[in-house]
Amino acid sequence: MKKIFAIIIVAAVIALIVFILMMNKSKRESKLKAGEISNAYPVLVTPVKADRLSDTLSLVGIISPFSEVTVGSETMGRVTGLYFDVGNRVGKGKTLVKVDDEVRVASLDNAQANFDKAKKDLERYEGLLNTQSITEVQYEQAKLVYAQTESALRIAARQLSDTRINSPLSGIVTQRMIEKGSVIAQGTPVAIIVNIDKLKIRVNVPEREAFRMKVGDNVDITTEIYPGVTFYGKIMNINSKADEAHNYIVEISMPNSKINPLKAGMFARVYFKEIQSGNTIVIPRSSLVGSVRSPQVFVIENNIARLRNIVTGAEVGTLLEVLDGLTPGENVVTSGQVNLKDSTSVTIVKE
Repeated sequence: MKKIFAIIIVAAVIALIVFILMMNKSKRESKLKAGEISNAYPVLVTPVKADRLSDTLSLVGIISPFSEVTVGSETMGRVTGLYFDVGNRVGKGKTLVKVDDEVRVASLDNAQANFDKAKKDLERYEGLLNTQSITEVQYEQAKLVYAQTESALRIAARQLSDTRINSPLSGIVTQRMIEKGSVIAQGTPVAIIVNIDKLKIRVNVPEREAFRMKVGDNVDITTEIYPGVTFYGKIMNINSKADEAHNYIVEISMPNSKINPLKAGMFARVYFKEIQSGNTIVIPRSSLVGSVRSPQVFVIENNIARLRNIVTGAEVGTLLEVLDGLTPGENVVTSGQVNLKDSTSVTIVKE
Protein backbone atom coordinates (compact mmCIF):
# COMPACT_ATOMS: atom_id res chain seq x y z
CA MET A 1 0.00 0.00 0.00
CA LYS A 2 2.83 2.34 0.89
CA LYS A 3 4.49 1.49 -2.41
CA ILE A 4 1.39 2.42 -4.39
CA PHE A 5 1.05 5.66 -2.45
CA ALA A 6 4.68 6.55 -3.22
CA ILE A 7 4.14 5.91 -6.92
CA ILE A 8 1.10 8.19 -6.90
CA ILE A 9 3.08 10.97 -5.21
CA VAL A 10 5.95 10.71 -7.75
CA ALA A 11 3.47 10.76 -10.63
CA ALA A 12 1.80 13.84 -9.19
CA VAL A 13 5.16 15.61 -8.81
CA ILE A 14 6.12 14.78 -12.42
CA ALA A 15 2.75 16.04 -13.62
CA LEU A 16 3.24 19.25 -11.66
CA ILE A 17 6.70 19.76 -13.16
CA VAL A 18 5.36 19.18 -16.68
CA PHE A 19 2.54 21.64 -16.01
CA ILE A 20 4.97 24.28 -14.76
CA LEU A 21 7.22 23.78 -17.81
CA MET A 22 4.28 24.13 -20.17
CA MET A 23 3.16 27.31 -18.42
CA ASN A 24 6.67 28.77 -18.66
CA LYS A 25 6.79 27.92 -22.35
CA SER A 26 3.46 29.63 -22.90
CA LYS A 27 4.67 32.72 -21.06
CA ARG A 28 7.88 32.79 -23.10
CA GLU A 29 5.91 32.59 -26.32
CA SER A 30 3.63 35.38 -25.14
CA LYS A 31 6.62 37.55 -24.25
CA LEU A 32 8.26 36.81 -27.60
CA LYS A 33 5.08 37.73 -29.40
CA ALA A 34 4.80 40.93 -27.38
CA GLY A 35 8.41 41.72 -28.18
CA GLU A 36 7.76 41.37 -31.90
CA ILE A 37 4.85 43.74 -31.67
CA SER A 38 6.91 46.29 -29.75
CA ASN A 39 9.46 46.39 -32.58
CA ALA A 40 6.82 47.76 -34.97
CA TYR A 41 6.88 51.58 -34.72
CA PRO A 42 3.60 53.48 -34.75
CA VAL A 43 3.21 55.96 -37.61
CA LEU A 44 0.63 58.25 -39.15
CA VAL A 45 0.10 57.96 -42.92
CA THR A 46 -1.79 59.75 -45.65
CA PRO A 47 -2.72 58.50 -49.11
CA VAL A 48 -1.00 59.97 -52.16
CA LYS A 49 -3.55 61.74 -54.34
CA ALA A 50 -3.84 63.87 -57.43
CA ASP A 51 -5.03 67.37 -56.68
CA ARG A 52 -5.10 70.83 -58.19
CA LEU A 53 -2.59 73.21 -56.67
CA SER A 54 -3.56 76.80 -56.12
CA ASP A 55 -3.15 79.02 -59.17
CA THR A 56 -1.16 81.43 -57.01
CA LEU A 57 2.47 80.44 -56.47
CA SER A 58 4.32 82.41 -53.82
CA LEU A 59 8.09 82.56 -53.49
CA VAL A 60 10.44 84.60 -51.32
CA GLY A 61 13.15 86.76 -52.84
CA ILE A 62 15.47 89.62 -51.90
CA ILE A 63 14.82 93.17 -53.06
CA SER A 64 17.69 94.72 -55.03
CA PRO A 65 18.22 98.21 -56.47
CA PHE A 66 17.28 98.42 -60.11
CA SER A 67 20.64 100.07 -60.82
CA GLU A 68 23.82 99.83 -58.79
CA VAL A 69 27.10 101.38 -59.90
CA THR A 70 30.59 101.37 -58.46
CA VAL A 71 32.06 104.75 -59.40
CA GLY A 72 35.78 104.61 -60.18
CA SER A 73 38.53 107.11 -60.94
CA GLU A 74 39.72 107.52 -64.52
CA THR A 75 42.91 109.30 -63.50
CA MET A 76 45.54 109.26 -60.79
CA GLY A 77 46.44 111.92 -58.26
CA ARG A 78 45.69 113.42 -54.88
CA VAL A 79 42.08 114.03 -53.85
CA THR A 80 41.62 117.77 -53.30
CA GLY A 81 37.84 117.89 -53.13
CA LEU A 82 35.22 115.49 -51.70
CA TYR A 83 31.61 116.54 -52.27
CA PHE A 84 29.49 113.64 -51.03
CA ASP A 85 28.91 111.34 -48.09
CA VAL A 86 27.12 108.07 -47.38
CA GLY A 87 23.36 108.50 -47.50
CA ASN A 88 23.44 111.56 -49.79
CA ARG A 89 21.09 111.60 -52.76
CA VAL A 90 23.07 112.69 -55.81
CA GLY A 91 21.92 113.63 -59.28
CA LYS A 92 23.32 112.36 -62.55
CA GLY A 93 26.43 114.37 -63.47
CA LYS A 94 27.04 115.73 -59.97
CA THR A 95 30.75 116.11 -59.15
CA LEU A 96 31.68 113.72 -56.36
CA VAL A 97 35.46 114.01 -56.25
CA LYS A 98 38.05 116.48 -57.51
CA VAL A 99 41.62 115.32 -58.14
CA ASP A 100 44.62 117.66 -58.22
CA ASP A 101 44.53 119.22 -61.73
CA GLU A 102 47.50 121.60 -61.76
CA VAL A 103 49.53 119.53 -64.22
CA ARG A 104 46.47 118.80 -66.42
CA VAL A 105 45.64 122.52 -66.63
CA ALA A 106 49.19 123.26 -67.76
CA SER A 107 49.03 120.42 -70.31
CA LEU A 108 45.78 121.78 -71.69
CA ASP A 109 47.20 125.30 -71.98
CA ASN A 110 50.22 123.94 -73.84
CA ALA A 111 48.06 121.85 -76.15
CA GLN A 112 45.83 124.84 -76.84
CA ALA A 113 48.83 127.01 -77.73
CA ASN A 114 50.23 124.37 -80.09
CA PHE A 115 46.85 123.95 -81.72
CA ASP A 116 46.38 127.70 -82.20
CA LYS A 117 49.83 127.94 -83.80
CA ALA A 118 49.18 124.94 -86.08
CA LYS A 119 45.85 126.42 -87.14
CA LYS A 120 47.41 129.75 -88.08
CA ASP A 121 50.24 128.00 -89.91
CA LEU A 122 47.73 125.92 -91.88
CA GLU A 123 45.77 129.05 -92.87
CA ARG A 124 49.02 130.75 -93.93
CA TYR A 125 50.16 127.68 -95.91
CA GLU A 126 46.81 127.59 -97.72
CA GLY A 127 47.42 131.15 -98.97
CA LEU A 128 50.99 130.32 -99.97
CA LEU A 129 49.83 127.22 -101.81
CA ASN A 130 47.35 129.26 -103.80
CA THR A 131 50.19 131.50 -104.98
CA GLN A 132 52.38 128.42 -105.51
CA SER A 133 54.92 129.75 -103.02
CA ILE A 134 55.16 126.36 -101.30
CA THR A 135 54.97 122.83 -102.50
CA GLU A 136 52.07 120.42 -102.01
CA VAL A 137 54.27 118.38 -99.67
CA GLN A 138 54.83 121.35 -97.38
CA TYR A 139 51.10 122.02 -97.28
CA GLU A 140 50.31 118.37 -96.42
CA GLN A 141 52.90 118.53 -93.64
CA ALA A 142 51.13 121.57 -92.18
CA LYS A 143 47.78 119.72 -92.33
CA LEU A 144 49.34 116.78 -90.46
CA VAL A 145 50.69 119.03 -87.71
CA TYR A 146 47.28 120.66 -87.39
CA ALA A 147 45.54 117.26 -87.02
CA GLN A 148 48.10 116.11 -84.46
CA THR A 149 47.77 119.23 -82.32
CA GLU A 150 43.97 118.98 -82.53
CA SER A 151 44.11 115.40 -81.20
CA ALA A 152 46.55 116.42 -78.47
CA LEU A 153 44.16 119.22 -77.45
CA ARG A 154 41.24 116.77 -77.14
CA ILE A 155 43.38 114.39 -75.06
CA ALA A 156 44.51 117.18 -72.73
CA ALA A 157 40.91 118.38 -72.33
CA ARG A 158 39.75 114.85 -71.49
CA GLN A 159 42.56 114.38 -68.99
CA LEU A 160 41.57 117.60 -67.26
CA SER A 161 37.92 116.55 -67.30
CA ASP A 162 38.85 113.23 -65.67
CA THR A 163 40.10 115.08 -62.60
CA ARG A 164 36.43 115.61 -61.73
CA ILE A 165 34.67 112.33 -60.94
CA ASN A 166 30.95 112.69 -61.62
CA SER A 167 27.98 110.49 -60.72
CA PRO A 168 26.84 108.40 -63.73
CA LEU A 169 23.25 108.14 -62.40
CA SER A 170 20.82 109.64 -59.96
CA GLY A 171 20.65 107.70 -56.72
CA ILE A 172 21.76 107.32 -53.13
CA VAL A 173 25.36 106.84 -52.00
CA THR A 174 25.65 103.61 -50.01
CA GLN A 175 29.44 103.48 -49.63
CA ARG A 176 32.37 105.91 -49.71
CA MET A 177 35.81 104.39 -50.24
CA ILE A 178 38.21 107.37 -50.14
CA GLU A 179 39.06 110.37 -47.98
CA LYS A 180 40.14 113.87 -48.86
CA GLY A 181 43.91 114.03 -49.28
CA SER A 182 44.31 110.38 -50.24
CA VAL A 183 46.14 109.46 -53.45
CA ILE A 184 44.16 107.38 -55.91
CA ALA A 185 45.13 105.50 -59.04
CA GLN A 186 43.26 104.97 -62.27
CA GLY A 187 40.43 102.51 -61.63
CA THR A 188 40.29 103.10 -57.87
CA PRO A 189 36.66 102.76 -56.68
CA VAL A 190 35.47 105.86 -54.86
CA ALA A 191 31.77 105.22 -54.16
CA ILE A 192 28.80 102.92 -54.69
CA ILE A 193 25.55 104.52 -55.82
CA VAL A 194 22.19 102.76 -56.05
CA ASN A 195 18.96 103.82 -57.67
CA ILE A 196 16.03 102.55 -55.60
CA ASP A 197 13.34 104.65 -57.28
CA LYS A 198 12.76 101.40 -59.12
CA LEU A 199 13.47 97.97 -57.62
CA LYS A 200 13.89 94.40 -58.74
CA ILE A 201 13.39 91.08 -57.00
CA ARG A 202 15.05 87.78 -57.90
CA VAL A 203 13.33 84.49 -57.08
CA ASN A 204 14.19 80.87 -57.91
CA VAL A 205 11.25 79.27 -59.71
CA PRO A 206 10.94 75.49 -60.29
CA GLU A 207 11.10 74.55 -63.95
CA ARG A 208 7.48 73.35 -64.07
CA GLU A 209 6.23 76.80 -63.03
CA ALA A 210 8.89 78.75 -64.94
CA PHE A 211 7.53 77.44 -68.24
CA ARG A 212 4.05 78.64 -67.31
CA MET A 213 5.25 82.22 -66.87
CA LYS A 214 5.98 84.90 -69.42
CA VAL A 215 7.63 88.29 -69.43
CA GLY A 216 5.10 90.98 -68.60
CA ASP A 217 2.96 88.88 -66.24
CA ASN A 218 1.64 90.86 -63.26
CA VAL A 219 2.61 89.83 -59.73
CA ASP A 220 1.64 90.88 -56.22
CA ILE A 221 4.35 91.59 -53.65
CA THR A 222 4.15 91.72 -49.85
CA THR A 223 6.68 92.31 -47.08
CA GLU A 224 6.72 91.72 -43.34
CA ILE A 225 7.72 95.36 -42.83
CA TYR A 226 4.34 96.60 -44.12
CA PRO A 227 1.70 94.04 -43.08
CA GLY A 228 -1.44 94.26 -45.15
CA VAL A 229 0.18 96.41 -47.86
CA THR A 230 0.38 94.92 -51.36
CA PHE A 231 2.84 96.18 -53.96
CA TYR A 232 2.61 95.47 -57.68
CA GLY A 233 5.24 94.47 -60.20
CA LYS A 234 5.86 92.68 -63.50
CA ILE A 235 8.08 89.84 -64.67
CA MET A 236 10.90 91.49 -66.60
CA ASN A 237 13.18 88.51 -67.25
CA ILE A 238 13.16 84.70 -67.06
CA ASN A 239 16.63 83.19 -67.13
CA SER A 240 17.34 80.79 -69.98
CA LYS A 241 19.52 78.48 -67.87
CA ALA A 242 18.52 76.55 -64.75
CA ASP A 243 20.69 75.88 -61.72
CA GLU A 244 21.62 72.44 -60.37
CA ALA A 245 18.24 72.14 -58.62
CA HIS A 246 16.41 72.85 -61.93
CA ASN A 247 15.28 76.28 -60.76
CA TYR A 248 15.21 79.32 -63.01
CA ILE A 249 16.00 82.84 -61.83
CA VAL A 250 13.01 85.11 -62.51
CA GLU A 251 13.46 88.88 -62.14
CA ILE A 252 10.59 91.11 -61.07
CA SER A 253 10.58 94.88 -61.57
CA MET A 254 8.51 97.22 -59.42
CA PRO A 255 8.34 100.96 -58.72
CA ASN A 256 9.29 101.97 -55.20
CA SER A 257 6.46 103.41 -53.16
CA LYS A 258 6.74 106.92 -51.78
CA ILE A 259 4.15 106.19 -49.09
CA ASN A 260 5.67 102.85 -48.00
CA PRO A 261 9.26 103.03 -49.27
CA LEU A 262 11.23 99.81 -49.59
CA LYS A 263 14.99 99.36 -49.29
CA ALA A 264 17.46 97.07 -50.98
CA GLY A 265 18.23 93.88 -49.07
CA MET A 266 14.73 93.39 -47.67
CA PHE A 267 12.87 90.09 -48.04
CA ALA A 268 9.70 90.11 -50.13
CA ARG A 269 7.15 87.47 -51.05
CA VAL A 270 6.09 87.40 -54.69
CA TYR A 271 2.69 85.98 -55.69
CA PHE A 272 2.46 84.70 -59.26
CA LYS A 273 -1.24 84.82 -60.06
CA GLU A 274 -1.36 84.14 -63.77
CA ILE A 275 0.28 80.71 -63.97
CA GLN A 276 -1.92 77.79 -64.99
CA SER A 277 -1.78 74.60 -62.92
CA GLY A 278 -3.60 71.30 -63.54
CA ASN A 279 -4.04 68.14 -61.51
CA THR A 280 -0.77 66.88 -60.11
CA ILE A 281 0.40 64.46 -57.43
CA VAL A 282 0.67 66.17 -54.06
CA ILE A 283 1.76 65.10 -50.58
CA PRO A 284 1.94 66.97 -47.26
CA ARG A 285 5.19 68.85 -46.70
CA SER A 286 5.51 67.00 -43.37
CA SER A 287 6.05 63.68 -45.15
CA LEU A 288 9.32 64.83 -46.72
CA VAL A 289 12.53 63.29 -45.40
CA GLY A 290 15.89 64.95 -46.10
CA SER A 291 16.54 68.16 -48.01
CA VAL A 292 14.65 69.66 -50.94
CA ARG A 293 17.62 68.82 -53.19
CA SER A 294 17.50 65.13 -52.21
CA PRO A 295 13.86 64.56 -51.23
CA GLN A 296 12.72 61.17 -49.89
CA VAL A 297 9.57 59.74 -48.29
CA PHE A 298 8.63 56.54 -46.48
CA VAL A 299 6.05 54.51 -48.40
CA ILE A 300 4.14 51.79 -46.51
CA GLU A 301 4.04 48.36 -48.18
CA ASN A 302 2.44 45.57 -46.09
CA ASN A 303 3.26 47.33 -42.82
CA ILE A 304 6.87 47.81 -43.94
CA ALA A 305 8.27 51.32 -44.41
CA ARG A 306 10.21 51.64 -47.67
CA LEU A 307 12.44 54.70 -48.16
CA ARG A 308 11.92 56.06 -51.66
CA ASN A 309 13.53 58.88 -53.66
CA ILE A 310 11.15 61.36 -55.26
CA VAL A 311 11.35 64.44 -57.49
CA THR A 312 9.52 67.47 -56.13
CA GLY A 313 8.10 70.53 -57.83
CA ALA A 314 6.26 73.50 -56.43
CA GLU A 315 5.48 74.02 -52.78
CA VAL A 316 2.15 75.69 -52.09
CA GLY A 317 1.23 76.14 -48.46
CA THR A 318 1.53 72.78 -46.70
CA LEU A 319 1.38 70.80 -49.95
CA LEU A 320 4.33 69.64 -52.01
CA GLU A 321 4.10 68.71 -55.67
CA VAL A 322 5.66 65.38 -56.66
CA LEU A 323 6.87 65.12 -60.25
CA ASP A 324 8.18 61.54 -60.06
CA GLY A 325 8.48 58.64 -57.60
CA LEU A 326 4.91 58.21 -56.30
CA THR A 327 1.55 57.06 -57.65
CA PRO A 328 -1.92 57.92 -56.35
CA GLY A 329 -3.21 55.51 -53.73
CA GLU A 330 0.13 54.77 -52.05
CA ASN A 331 0.46 55.64 -48.37
CA VAL A 332 3.28 57.90 -47.19
CA VAL A 333 4.32 58.45 -43.59
CA THR A 334 3.50 61.93 -42.28
CA SER A 335 4.49 61.45 -38.62
CA GLY A 336 6.93 59.10 -36.91
CA GLN A 337 9.69 59.14 -39.55
CA VAL A 338 12.33 59.97 -36.95
CA ASN A 339 12.35 56.34 -35.75
CA LEU A 340 12.30 54.75 -39.18
CA LYS A 341 14.89 53.26 -41.47
CA ASP A 342 14.39 51.52 -44.78
CA SER A 343 12.41 48.24 -44.36
CA THR A 344 11.34 49.00 -40.76
CA SER A 345 8.16 47.30 -39.49
CA VAL A 346 5.41 49.79 -38.63
CA THR A 347 1.94 49.94 -37.15
CA ILE A 348 -0.44 52.42 -38.75
CA VAL A 349 -2.14 54.53 -36.11
CA LYS A 350 -5.52 56.03 -36.93
CA GLU A 351 -5.97 59.69 -36.06
